[in-house]
Amino acid sequence: MLGRKNMARASPLLLILLALGFFFATYNLLTMVIQNRSVGSRKWLGSDEESRMLIDPVTEFPSNLKAQKRGKVPFHVALTATDAPYSKWQCRIMYYWYKKQKDLAGSDFGGFTRILHSGKSDDLMDEIPTFVVDPLPAGLDRGYIVLNRPWAFVQWLVKAPIEEEYVLMAEPDHIFLRPLPNLAIGGLPAAFPFFYIKPADHEKIVRKFYPEENGPVSNIDPIGNSPVIIRKDLLAKIAPTWMNVSLKMKEDPETDKEFGWVLEMYAYAIASALHGVQHVLRKDFMLQPPWDLTTKDKYILHYTYGCDYNMKGELTYGKIGEWRFDKRSHLRGPPPRNLSLPPPGVPESVVTLVTMVNEATANIPNWDKE
Repeated sequence: MLGRKNMARASPLLLILLALGFFFATYNLLTMVIQNRSVGSRKWLGSDEESRMLIDPVTEFPSNLKAQKRGKVPFHVALTATDAPYSKWQCRIMYYWYKKQKDLAGSDFGGFTRILHSGKSDDLMDEIPTFVVDPLPAGLDRGYIVLNRPWAFVQWLVKAPIEEEYVLMAEPDHIFLRPLPNLAIGGLPAAFPFFYIKPADHEKIVRKFYPEENGPVSNIDPIGNSPVIIRKDLLAKIAPTWMNVSLKMKEDPETDKEFGWVLEMYAYAIASALHGVQHVLRKDFMLQPPWDLTTKDKYILHYTYGCDYNMKGELTYGKIGEWRFDKRSHLRGPPPRNLSLPPPGVPESVVTLVTMVNEATANIPNWDKE
């Protein structure tokens, strides 16, 4: 009887304790489910309190962030380049369009730097703001010159005075179509998703550099380092890892063979994930003719692919067209001024590309110099 009375007296307290236990167990379970779902769809992004929200993997910021009004949040435009004629004429066109868009409404453009990783000055120093850094030691890039890019950023971030809090990593073959706002906010960098960067399809290789204890392969974004708008302090953390992963990948024959010319892009994506930095993926960040047909609502035109057409306006990709624009046709010097426009029927994106190249070359002094 006494035992039953004590149990009866204790039962309310016991019930309260059990209820609390169930509450915390349920809370922890729900938290794990939410986090696992976020890993599968987009993951938790960034470390800032404002960053802790779920993001659609291939669209814009959540509507609650888009609705927030911000003042100008400038970013510094930075592109790595060589002193080869092929690189120089692209940089000149890019800088022309940067200057034209910089002060227009809606622009968050700050300063501009061509990070020249030749180790010495060239004849564009007075035309384009340039910071000279050292290339990798001879032979270390194994003929893959893009490996100099992360090393160049490491040096620039340490040595250069950069006023802006944010950095846009860009490339010489980018043309700014319109004023570019700062697409990043807080701990959320913004990046363009590339259809051919597929970490999950290469898990065996990726795990050499992103061990299982770091989390699922889905933590790795389908991006390269460019275009990316990112907070400067985050980039300073990522850059040395990006460099080291790039070099290790190049030293590994299996990885080098599998990733080829996009090896350094995978290295940036993996380095970011190693630091817990993930990106809002913006399809509107960039377009790539001839595959993307229109420039509508896009910010950057990336002319990395050749554009070949017959005179009926039909794409002849893989075969030199009767009409063509391919940057690789001009490895030893700049393209001539006043390029012929494509024939009728060619997509607007290609027409815009040639039109903007022509405008830049018509207005850049001494265009035909190397």
